[in-house]
Amino acid sequence: MIGGIIMLVMMAAALLAPWLGTVDPQSLSGLRRLKPPSMEIWFGGDMVGRDVYSRTVYGARVSLMVGLSVATISILIGLSIGLLAGFVGWIDAIVMRIMDGLMAIPSILLAVALIALTGASVGNVILAITISEVPRVSRLVRSTVLSLKERPFVEAALVVGTPFPALLWRHILPNTLAPLLVQGSYIFAAAVLTEAALSFIGAGTPPEVPSWGNMISDGRLVFQIAPHLVIFPGVALALTVLAVNMIGDGLRDVLDPNFRVR
Repeated sequence: MIGGIIMLVMMAAALLAPWLGTVDPQSLSGLRRLKPPSMEIWFGGDMVGRDVYSRTVYGARVSLMVGLSVATISILIGLSIGLLAGFVGWIDAIVMRIMDGLMAIPSILLAVALIALTGASVGNVILAITISEVPRVSRLVRSTVLSLKERPFVEAALVVGTPFPALLWRHILPNTLAPLLVQGSYIFAAAVLTEAALSFIGAGTPPEVPSWGNMISDGRLVFQIAPHLVIFPGVALALTVLAVNMIGDGLRDVLDPNFRVR
């Protein structure tokens, strides 16, 4: 419940950023430079006089777009790979070894390497994080399919000659949705954190794009005299990840019979 409310607030902030933001997040003003929070400047000003409140609100757009895009794309690709690998032996032998190789590389290092090759942009950040998340989804789906193949209803469908596409659509896919929804929520949270980490080290979104990671990275240089530059985007980032994880836990409790409270 609480996680859902927090998430709705963050989504509203992202969608209504042009109306919620007090000023242009890129506008500079010497009068706002390192100003503390006040009634006129709610979250204060940063080192070059940009409004921290507006940048924090616009930063929600970047984080939620990255999280939603990575979760959606990685689930679609991972689902396709996992379904085929679970049923077709030669695909399993080849593709899963590739997935194992990708999983052996830390996701942050893989993302940094891809960003270094393709350049810093929101789209490239989404691509880099997605590549590191696809193997986890594909292995989850593959393991689910391998267990479902032994179920009587699947064996009965095979005996009566159910076409392969119909077998996947009617019998396999519906039984993979519950774990995929839960996994998708955790991928969302991991993508938001990874984007912030990449932006923090200068390998994520461009500096001119309002991003919580960029803001925290800039604010750390003057944290002792202007802690608000780190506190406000940091709190927004923490609340978003907390909300997504709470939603994921709730979905797990509802959809997984092993975690249902009796």
